[in-house]
Amino acid sequence: MLPTTSPNSNGALGPSDTARHTAGFKRYKYLRRLLHFGQMDFDFAVWQMLYLFTSPQRVYRNFHYRKQTKDQWARDDPAFLVLLGIWLCVSTMGFGLVLDMGVLETLKLLLWVVFVDCIGVGLLISTLMWVISNKYLLKQPSRNFDVEWGYAFDVHLNAFYPLLVVLHFLQLFFINHIVVINSDWFVGYFVGNTLWLIAISYYLYITFLGYNALPFLKNTVVLLYPFALLGLVYVLSVSLGWNFTRGLCWFYKYRVQ
Repeated sequence: MLPTTSPNSNGALGPSDTARHTAGFKRYKYLRRLLHFGQMDFDFAVWQMLYLFTSPQRVYRNFHYRKQTKDQWARDDPAFLVLLGIWLCVSTMGFGLVLDMGVLETLKLLLWVVFVDCIGVGLLISTLMWVISNKYLLKQPSRNFDVEWGYAFDVHLNAFYPLLVVLHFLQLFFINHIVVINSDWFVGYFVGNTLWLIAISYYLYITFLGYNALPFLKNTVVLLYPFALLGLVYVLSVSLGWNFTRGLCWFYKYRVQ
């Protein structure tokens, strides 16, 4: 159903309709639904998570549909965020087991990862991209066409999920078992750094798709430029024996000391 309006004599929205379209009201509805699991569509959130790996363009087509039916680009259902939080908690506990951390150390690591790495860094990146896109990428700066902060946060969450699965879940099976990537062995850091390459590539590409999906933005191709630097760093890391996974493991242990 399309959003209904109650135009007054000059065709403008009425006070109640205007209130329903404010960012504050949308944020209130989103946060309120966090307390009502029965109102969340977890099946659809799982569908989105699967397609972020196989066909992320389909996920952003759904954002277009939401804009047409609910007059907002950002998600109004926190189910995706809840499932992402569960993935983050489970994978972090897996890191605690792989790194032989105790219960207290694992809990500390979990708090760091959730509140700093996910929420803190996520808010920072989303705000930065929101400012950049509205200041430099708009075709015609206007109050009627701008990037919603909530949408910028959704783009970050979409891009963060594949990165999380690759680096916080798949990588766990290689740290001490199949290929010991937490070592100075060439095959180890080659496999480990390749996983980092795949994860960050997913993040950059899905971020690009998110902003490229907005019809009022221009020059979004610049968001693909970091791929050149990523490729260079990857080649240097393999050539010089840099081990990103070993650095991550050391960093996680240092955090909980």
